[in-house]
Amino acid sequence: MSLNSVVESVTSRIIERSKTSRRRYLTLMERNREKGADRSRLTCGNLAHAVAASSAADKQELVFEQRPNLGIITTYNDMLSAHEPYGRYPEQMKVFAREVGATAQVAGGAPAMCDGVTQGQEGMDLSLFSRDVIAQSTAVGLSHAMYDGVALLGICDKIVPGLLMGALRFGHLPGMLIPSGPMTSGLPNKEKVRVRQLYVQGKIGKDELMKAEMASYHSEGTCTFYGTANTNQMMAEFLGLMMPDSSFIPVDTPLRQAMTRASVHRLVEISNKGKNPRPMAEVVNEKAIVNAIVGLMATGGSTNHTIHIPAVARAAGIIVNWEDFSELSAVVPTLCKVYPSGPSDVNKFNEVGGLPTVISELAGAGLLHRDAPTISENGLDDYAKRALMGNDKNVVYTPAKPSSDLEILRGAKEPFHPVGGIQLLQGNLGRGVYKSSAVADNLLTIEAPARVFQSQTAVKEAQKAGELHRDVVVIVIGQGPRGNGMPELHNLIPSLGVELDQGFKIALVTDGRLSGASGKVPAVVHVGPEAQVGGPLAKVRDGDVIRVCARTGKLEALVDEKEWAARTPTKPHRATAGTGRELFALMREAAPSAEEGASPMLFMMDRELEEIGDDVEKGTEV
Repeated sequence: MSLNSVVESVTSRIIERSKTSRRRYLTLMERNREKGADRSRLTCGNLAHAVAASSAADKQELVFEQRPNLGIITTYNDMLSAHEPYGRYPEQMKVFAREVGATAQVAGGAPAMCDGVTQGQEGMDLSLFSRDVIAQSTAVGLSHAMYDGVALLGICDKIVPGLLMGALRFGHLPGMLIPSGPMTSGLPNKEKVRVRQLYVQGKIGKDELMKAEMASYHSEGTCTFYGTANTNQMMAEFLGLMMPDSSFIPVDTPLRQAMTRASVHRLVEISNKGKNPRPMAEVVNEKAIVNAIVGLMATGGSTNHTIHIPAVARAAGIIVNWEDFSELSAVVPTLCKVYPSGPSDVNKFNEVGGLPTVISELAGAGLLHRDAPTISENGLDDYAKRALMGNDKNVVYTPAKPSSDLEILRGAKEPFHPVGGIQLLQGNLGRGVYKSSAVADNLLTIEAPARVFQSQTAVKEAQKAGELHRDVVVIVIGQGPRGNGMPELHNLIPSLGVELDQGFKIALVTDGRLSGASGKVPAVVHVGPEAQVGGPLAKVRDGDVIRVCARTGKLEALVDEKEWAARTPTKPHRATAGTGRELFALMREAAPSAEEGASPMLFMMDRELEEIGDDVEKGTEV
C-alpha cells in the first residue's frame, strides 16, 4: 500500500517548516558526539569519581576495557503506582547488562508526580511545568558523560514527555523507554463513573465513594484507563523508542521481566559502543513524529498529547502545529474504543489485539511511514508483531492478528469513525482541541448560552446549586500556562456528566486541560490565545450563545461582530501563592502557547539557539 497523500504532504510541510531548526539540532548532536562530554575524554580524576562505588569487575570494564555502559534515568517513587515497580529495576538491569558484556549505572533520578493524586488540588498547578523539571533532571543525570546509551524509566502523564525532551538534547546517545506495565483490572469503568455521579448528586456518602475508588486503583502498575499515561506508551512505540509490543504487558509477570531483559540487551546492541548504534537524534525524525500523531488519532488518546508531541518534537528541532494534527485527523480513522471512549480498559484492549493490530492496520492502509527508523532491528514492521514468551523464557514475536473483539478494536476498513479521535476546532473564540472519540453523535454540535467561570471550584458549586440544570456552555478561563500553570480540570467531568445525563445539552470550553479522561462531555480544551494574555475567551459574557461543532470544526460566540470587536477582555484572577506554586512564577511568565508545547524551557532554549545559531552550525564552542 502506497503512503496516503495527506500523510505525505503533512510530513513534507513539517520537514520544510523545520529545515533550519532541525539542521541546527543535528549539527549540535554531531558536535556533541565528536567533541562533547564522553567517558573517553574524562580525566583520571573524573573517572575515579564516577566508578568509586562500583564493583571491582565493573571498574575494570568501565575504566580499562571501555565496554558499553548504560545510564539509567529513573522516576521511581513508591507513591505513584505505575512507578513503584521501578524500585527493583536498576539492580535487575545491571544483571541483564552483564549478561551481554556491558554495565549499567543509575545516572540520576527525576521527580514523578501523580496527576490522580493532585486532581483538583493546589499541587496540580505544578503538574505541567514538572515536565520541564523532569527534562532538566534528565539532562543533569546525563551530563556526567559516562554513558553509551540511555534507559528511561517512566510511564505517567508529564513524565515520559519530560524524559524524552531531556534525553533528546543528548540525542547523540541511543535511548529507550522501558515501561513497567498496567495494574490488573479493578472495578469496571462504567461502575466507577456511576458511583462518582451518585456522589456528586449526594445519593451516596464519602465512604462508598472511597471504596469504589480503591477498587478501581488497587495495586502497583499503571492505571488501566486510556488517559495520558497509557497514551504515552502508545506514543513511544509509534516513535520507535520502545521494544515492540511492550506497552501493555501486565506488571510483575514473567513476560514483563523477559521484555525488560530484552530491552536492556537491545539497548546494549544499539549503544554507541554496541554493534549497531542508533542515536535518538536519528530515530526521532519528522516521519516518526507524524507516526506518533497518526497513532494518537487512531486510538483516541489523551488530548494532552496535542501539547506533548509538539514539545517532544521541538526538543528534536522539529516544529509541528495543530493544523498538522487536524489534517491527519481528517484521514486517519478511529480504530479503538478504550475507556473513557468505551467501557473496556487497556488490559482488555491488549487482549483483543492491542497496539500490534493497530499498527498493522494503519500500515496496511498506507497511514504510517514504515521506513521511519526505530530502535528495533527491522524498523516499524517489527511493531506490527505480538510479543510472547518463548520456550527458552525469552521474548519471541509473531505477526499481529485481526481484532478478536470489534466493540473495542476494529480494522481500518470498518472503523468506529472515518476520522481521528481528536479534532481542531476554531473560530472567533480561538483555536482548541476536541476529543470526539468519546462523545455521542447527537452531542457533536452544541449551541447554548454561556456561563463564565474562573475556577473549577466555582463550576462545581454552581452545579450543586442547580445553576447548570439547563442547556449551557461552561466557559472556564484563566486556566492556561500563563494563568495558573494549566492544571487538569478532570474533576469537572462528574458534575457536568450528571447534567448531561438529565438530557441537557452541555459543553465545556476552556484554555485549560482535561487529560485523556474527558469522557462523554463535549469539551474544547487548550483554547488559545489563553485568557491571561487577552485571548478571545476573555470576551465571553454570561448569556452569549456559543456554538461548539465537531462536525464543522467551529468554535464560535454568536455575537454581533461590532459588539464583539468593541469588548474589553476580562482579566482573569492570577494564581495565589501556596503549596509551592510560587516557585514556578518564572515558568508561568515565560510559557508559550499550548500549541507550541507550553514549555518555557524550550521557548527560552529556542531563543538562545537562534541568537547563537551561526556559531552552533559552524561548530564554534559557545
